[in-house]
Order: sequence, then C-alpha cells, then structure tokens
Amino acid sequence: MKKIFESEQSGRSMVEMLGVLAIIGVLSVGGIAGYSKAMAKFKLTKAQDQLTMLLMNIRTAYATSPSYSGISSSNAIAYNLAPSDMISGTSLHNAFGGEVIISSGGTSNTKFAITFNGLGKETCASLASTDWGTDGLVGINISAASTTSASFTPSHDGSADSADKALPVSLPQAFSECGGETATNSITWVYY
Repeated sequence: MKKIFESEQSGRSMVEMLGVLAIIGVLSVGGIAGYSKAMAKFKLTKAQDQLTMLLMNIRTAYATSPSYSGISSSNAIAYNLAPSDMISGTSLHNAFGGEVIISSGGTSNTKFAITFNGLGKETCASLASTDWGTDGLVGINISAASTTSASFTPSHDGSADSADKALPVSLPQAFSECGGETATNSITWVYY
C-alpha cells in the first residue's frame, strides 16, 4: 500500500541560500563603489564642460565689445550664456551643486572671472590642474574656503602672485592649495 503523506522534497538548504546571499552582498558592495567612482568622474567631466561652454558663450557674446562691463551671473542667465543645466532659479550652480559667480574687472573691465564654489578637495585639485590652455587665461585663484561673491580685484593681472597661480597649475600644488575633504573649496579662472 502507498503511503499518503510521503513526498519527495526538493529545494535549497539554508546553507546554500546564505552562500547565495553572501555572493550577492559582495557584488553589491563592489557595484556601489564602482557606481560612486563613475558618478564622481561624470560630475567632474560635466563641470569641465560647463566651464568651457560658459567661457565660449561669454567670449562670443562680448566679441565685438571693448570690455566685459556688465557681465554677471544674472546677466549670463538673462543673455542665455549659461548652459541650461547650470541655471537654478536666478543663480548658477556647477555640477557639484556649488554656486557659480561671474564678474568683470581689471583695467576698464577688460577681464572677467568665473568662480566655482563648493568643490571637494579632489575635485578642486583636478579642476585646478586641468590644462585649460593659454588662450586668454591669465590666472587661477584657489581658495580653501567657499566664498559668496567673486572677489575680483585689479591684482588679477595675469602675473603669478599670491592670488594667481603660475600656469599651468601642477597637481601637487593644486592638492596643497585645495584644503579639507569637505566641499569648501573654490576656484576662480581669470580671462581677458
């Protein structure tokens, strides 16, 4: 006679399930770390693109003007000089969320400055040591504390003094100038 309650059971044991969960955990940690690095690289590339587009648009708009008089962050928004991904209400923000400030200065407003605030140490060092070329770039100012407005004084004359770094800025010099691991750094690029 057949037994009614006898059945064949198949499935996984608890040990096998724990092994699978451990493998999934290890892969997840690796995936999250890889994703974080990829996002940091993406934001850095995006910030570089934002600066390049902003620079080209300002130069194009002011190509026939004898000075950069009147250039500011709000005018860059009003004149459609800033990439749309930088515009947040009435202000500009970089890919890392820090404020972007545009100002004019120099003798008769013949120069302008673009300041990226809210940068972490590695981002600051990477952006500062990027080879931006020499086409109009006269100085880079690195500040370890975020500023609320661009301090653009006539001392930005393109010479390598205490405010402006000799171009190009080396990576070791940029790392020493960019302070702290938190987002408290700013970089100002001065162009003519």
